Amino acid sequence: MKKMPIIIDCDPGHDDAIALILAFAQETLEVKGVTVVAGNQTLDKTLGNAKKILSFIGKRPPVAAGAARPLFRNLETAPSVHGESGLDGPAIPEADFKEEPLCAVELLRKTIMESPEPVTLVPTGPLTNIALLFSAHPEVKKNIRQISLMGGGVAMGNWTAAAEFNIYVDPEAAAIVFDSGLPIIMAPLDVTHRAVILRSEVERLRNLGGKVPVLVAEILDFFFEFHRAQGFAGAPLHDPCAVAWLVKPELFIAKPFQVTIETQGKHTAGMTLADQRPWTSAAPNATVLLDLDREGFIQLIIDACKSYN
Repeated sequence: MKKMPIIIDCDPGHDDAIALILAFAQETLEVKGVTVVAGNQTLDKTLGNAKKILSFIGKRPPVAAGAARPLFRNLETAPSVHGESGLDGPAIPEADFKEEPLCAVELLRKTIMESPEPVTLVPTGPLTNIALLFSAHPEVKKNIRQISLMGGGVAMGNWTAAAEFNIYVDPEAAAIVFDSGLPIIMAPLDVTHRAVILRSEVERLRNLGGKVPVLVAEILDFFFEFHRAQGFAGAPLHDPCAVAWLVKPELFIAKPFQVTIETQGKHTAGMTLADQRPWTSAAPNATVLLDLDREGFIQLIIDACKSYN
């Protein structure tokens, strides 16, 4: 079976950590590298968290640090969601390997251009690294198959009424990516708020035993507390949706839309405006995930964790 080569660009983050664990468990995916951006926390923390998760699960792909701030704005982080470390909750040992001397943009460029098969990019944080890559090295687009990202919202935002966090942090970068002309699969809040893991399912993970299922349960213990206060029945697994689509697209209901990124609005900066008019002549630039088989999605997560045992 030919594996799909992917590069994950992330800002761990509890759900980023689970996305990494899910991706490395898949026999159909080849993770050729991991790049890190500031977002859920500052770059030093997101980089450290990525390396700790990878080391913990016994994977040591090339890892590179990227942008420490958005293209034009001050960095806004999410300690209220992910804690001061960006991955509060479980005690995870320090990584036993170092990041690459290359910056994220150069690692992305090198990996993409040297790949014999077109690469899929999987960004699960602000899109700063990807926008910088496309601006500095537009030639890479010819060897990129698609971009499967977590970000945005059609019906609503979460960081503001209009904007989801990843897009809000760097809307100018998101505009560059959505205008890239590449196929985009967008996992917005509309689907990720349905991708909820319940307390009973977290206990199923914990009862599997083994260090990875228990770690994921402990990650979710912390994530539960924030989302319970927000009125959720469980913890939404945002970022793993961008990976799950690549593995089992049949789990999702998707629709093509023309998606425009708002960069100027006083109240709407970071909004992902999906043109839903039936009579629109706007050509779609994104396949937008709108719903999913929740039970099938959670089983995919559980099976991935179990595979490490």
